[in-house]
Formats: sequence, structure tokens, C-alpha cells
Amino acid sequence: MTFTPEGSAAPTAPPTGPGPAVPSQAAPVPRSPEPAPAPDGGPPRRTAFAEGVDQLRAAATTEPGRLRIIGAVLALLVVAFGSVTAWQMNDRAAAADDVLHGSQPLSSAAAEIYSSLAAANTAASSGFLAGGQETPESRKVYEREMRDAAKKLAFAATASESGSDSEQRIAKLNALLPEYKGLVERARANNRLGYPLGGAYLRYANDKMQNMLGEAQSIYDNENERLRDDYADATAYPWAALGLGALAIGGLVWAQRRNYRRTNRVLNHGLVAATAASTVVLLWLAGGHTLARAGLNDSYEHGVRSLTVLNDARIASLTARGNENLTLISRGAQSIKIMVDGEETSVDEFDHNFKKEMRNLEDRLAAAERLADDSGGAKPVRAAGLAMEEWKARHDKARDADDRGDYQCARDQVIGGKATDDCPDGDRPTGQCFDQVDTNLGLASAYEWNEFKTAAQSGRAAMLGLPVGAAVLAVLGAAGAVLGIGRRLSEYR
Repeated sequence: MTFTPEGSAAPTAPPTGPGPAVPSQAAPVPRSPEPAPAPDGGPPRRTAFAEGVDQLRAAATTEPGRLRIIGAVLALLVVAFGSVTAWQMNDRAAAADDVLHGSQPLSSAAAEIYSSLAAANTAASSGFLAGGQETPESRKVYEREMRDAAKKLAFAATASESGSDSEQRIAKLNALLPEYKGLVERARANNRLGYPLGGAYLRYANDKMQNMLGEAQSIYDNENERLRDDYADATAYPWAALGLGALAIGGLVWAQRRNYRRTNRVLNHGLVAATAASTVVLLWLAGGHTLARAGLNDSYEHGVRSLTVLNDARIASLTARGNENLTLISRGAQSIKIMVDGEETSVDEFDHNFKKEMRNLEDRLAAAERLADDSGGAKPVRAAGLAMEEWKARHDKARDADDRGDYQCARDQVIGGKATDDCPDGDRPTGQCFDQVDTNLGLASAYEWNEFKTAAQSGRAAMLGLPVGAAVLAVLGAAGAVLGIGRRLSEYR
């Protein structure tokens, strides 16, 4: 017996017959591959710069974006202003230091090299004229001047620029110095023995000294040119810094005016601080450089120019004195031909050179008196001028004695001797006048050196602290500009 369980249904048989039709699917038709675009046919790739420009342009369409750009530009301008100011004033301060401690002392050392060599040559010729009666003082002067020349050459060698023309000439002088001393000693030895060869040795030594003086003159000219270059560098106007300062302050003022027009707020503390810092730097720059330039120009006009003329005057007096001595030593052995009133005339070479140097000395003393700006500098120059006039008068008397054949009287009137009936001026030698000229020129040079030093130090002091101060204030100004713009940006958050 079978029964169907309760709750269950009998299984149904699957339907028979044809079922619903299923649409047939067509086989996929293969697609031909599309050709790849040519390398130059697609759109160009955008560069990072172009994308940055687009982003900047998009940011500039909103006020916060504009403020960020303005803040960045202002900070950049203030920092650039401070950096350029620090850089330019540091260069000018370094050039002023070179004037005070480098090129001017080296120029003076070059002049002293020339003077010491010329003074040594003069002392050697004066001692030679005295013959066996050469005084210990004359010998001491010669030795002292030669030592001074060697010391100044050593200083110039250390201070001159490596590989420069001055360095090569200094090396040449160091090589010639012992040769000259050897010739002078041979001349002195032959002169003590009474040999006429001593005069020839001394003239040969003098020729070598003239070559050495030519080298010393070239060194002096080189260092004077270097000094002028340092002055030009120290007094040049800092146009780049001044222009950037004006631009930075103009930008800050414009930003504050823009802020006022958009918000009706009169002050933005950050921008005001940046403007104040930039203004202080600009005024400090203009005022400090003006004072420095005035001090340096004063040191040149009333110091360096006077020193240069006085150095030239001393060189002329030393050269004249040497030629005066050599006139008696050569005794007419060397002559040259010159034109006098359209006719060629033979004259003593050394006497001719003496007169030329005395004219040069007269011109230099007149120039030095014109350049002296007070009695402290003018008084010794006038005293040197009076001694020069007396020197010329005594020289003429010595030449008259030599021309009439009284060599002993002529010599006494040049290097000193005793007054006699035949030579009443034997105790008033030209050497006394030369010493007075040289002493007064030394006093005038010392005074003008102090004038130069005071004015140059004043000019240098006007630039002290400016490079560092400008950099610090520029950083503070840039920070103020950024904070001021940031304060405005905070209103949009």
C-alpha cells in the first residue's frame, strides 16, 4: 500500500515537445586594428612650467591667490634689496680698507724707495767729494738710506700683487742693489788712494742708479694707478641697491594702498613694519655712502694729491743735489748739446740736469702750496721754497768759482769748508739749503699724511655696520611683509 506523504507534491515530469526558441548569436566579426597616431599627430605634452603658469593664473582669479602672489613678490623685493645693499657696500668697504691699509701705504712705500735710493746716491757723491775727509755722518747717511731702501723693497714685495709688473720690478731692484753698492765701494777705495779711476767708478754707479730709479719710478706709477682704482671702487654709487630700494618701498606702499581700498583699514602692521625697515635701509645706504664718499674724496683731494706732489718735490730736490755733486766729480767729462737761441751749444750734462730738476722742484713746491688747505701744510712748503731760492743763489756762486778754475772753493761751497779771503762763502754750502728743503718737505709730508689718514678713516667709518645691518633689516622687512599678507589671508579661512 502506498501513500503520498502529507505536504509533499508529486514530481512533475519535464515538459516534452519543442521548447522556446533561443535566438542564435552571430559570431563576432574581427575588427581591424586602428593605426597608431603618428608621433607628431597627438596633442603636445604640457611642461611643468606651463602647468605652473596655469595654476598661477587660476590662483590669481581669487583674492587669496592674489594676496599670496603679492606677499611672495614683496618678500622677494625686500630680500633682494637687502642682499644687493650688503653685497655692494661690502665691496666698497673693502676698497676703502685697501685705500687706507693697502694701496696708499704701498704707494708711499714706492715713493720712499725712490727717495731712499736717490738720497743714498746723493750721500755717496757727497762723501766722494770730501775724499779722504769724508765725515762719519756722511757715511751713516749713505748706509741708513740703503737699509731703508732694502726694507721698503721687502715691504713692497710682500704687499704687491702676485705676478704684477711691480713684483717683477721689485725683484730686479733687489738684484741691482748689491751691484750698485759694490761700485760705490770701489769708487770710494780708489778715491781714498787718489786714483782718478774712482770718479769713473762713481759715474758708472750713478748710471746704474739712474736705471734703478727708473724702475722705482715705474713701481711708484703702478701703485698710484692701483690707488686710483681703489678710490674709484670705494666711491662708486650703489645704483643697483638704490634702485631696488626704491622699487621695494614703492611695492610696499602700493600693497598698503590696495589693502586700504579693499578693506577700509588704514594700517597693516606687518606691511608698515616692512616699509619702515626698508626705508631705514635706504636712508642708511644713501646717507652712509654720501658721508663715506665725502670723506674719501677729501682724503684724496687734501691728502693723496698733496702727498704725491710733495713726493715729486723731494725726488726733484734729491736728484738736483746728486747732479750738483756729480758736476764737480765729473769736471766736465760728460757734456751734451742743447739748442740755445737757435744755436747748438755744448753744456755740462750734470749741471744741465741740475737746473732742470730745480725748475721741477719750483713747480712742485708751488703746486703743493696751492693744495695745502691750512697753515699747517702751507708753512713748511713756504719754508722749503725760501731754502730753494737760497740754494740756487749759492749754487750760482759755486759755479762761478768752478768756471774760474777755483775747484777747492767750488767744492767748499757745495759740501762745506772754511771761509777764506778767496772763498768767503766756503762756510755756507749749498748742502745746508738742500737739508732745509728736505727737512721741510718731510714735515709737510707728515702733516698731509695725517690729513689723509683722518679723512680716510672718517669715510671708512661711515660704512661700518651697513652691510650686516642691511641684511638683518631686510630679513625683518621680508618677514613683516609675509606676516602682513598672512593676516589678511586669515580673514578668508
